[in-house]
Amino acid sequence: MRHFPVYALPGLLDDERLWRHQAACLAPRHPLLTADLTRHNSIASLATAALAMAPAERFALIGLSMGGYVALEIMRQAPERVIALALLDTNARPDTEQAMEFRKGLMARAKTDFSAVVDSITPRLVHPAHLGDESIVKVIRDMAHAVGVEAFMRQQQAIMGRFDSRPFLPAISCPTLVLCGREDALTPVELHEEMAAAIPNAHLVVIEQCGHMSALEQPQQVADALQVWLSTVPHAFVAT
Repeated sequence: MRHFPVYALPGLLDDERLWRHQAACLAPRHPLLTADLTRHNSIASLATAALAMAPAERFALIGLSMGGYVALEIMRQAPERVIALALLDTNARPDTEQAMEFRKGLMARAKTDFSAVVDSITPRLVHPAHLGDESIVKVIRDMAHAVGVEAFMRQQQAIMGRFDSRPFLPAISCPTLVLCGREDALTPVELHEEMAAAIPNAHLVVIEQCGHMSALEQPQQVADALQVWLSTVPHAFVAT
């Protein structure tokens, strides 16, 4: 029976609570550690810092949304450390001008009313059917306020300055899962189809009745997909 750690990279304004259901499901064979992605304002620096905190042995790497951008950078910086990659509700493209302007507006508003910013972005994150589910919405808001406005500013700067990862995707050689919610309004299904088509032997999973926060909205379906993905890791990947 193979045992190896999973290193999870959260999204904008998220922390370890994003993965709590998946962590419980994957344990004890695959202990899950969540990276701190709050202290730097570039994707490259976030990836370098995450690698410094990563498990000493080789690990499976999960990234959701902003965490996916960092995961792709880790695959550039240290692909030998990663035995499997999961990209959830994320995007290999750089930010668009429209997205940058929207982010700048949020950052300006956050300086005076961070709570209003959190409230305004929450409906964009989840399927409309889940907006009334306090068990989901409260976790999103609690995580956001725990991360705080200063880290929010750094994270947005990092996201706006990210590279176009599409040219690098064909170089990814480890078992790769690409997963998203069917109704993800921020990173639609087409962007995941693009990544899955470019990464050799990637497996695409689309979760129904689900928006951008798949790990919270459909936690068991995401955990099941992760279990299948981890089971595909060849013994040689774990041993080396």
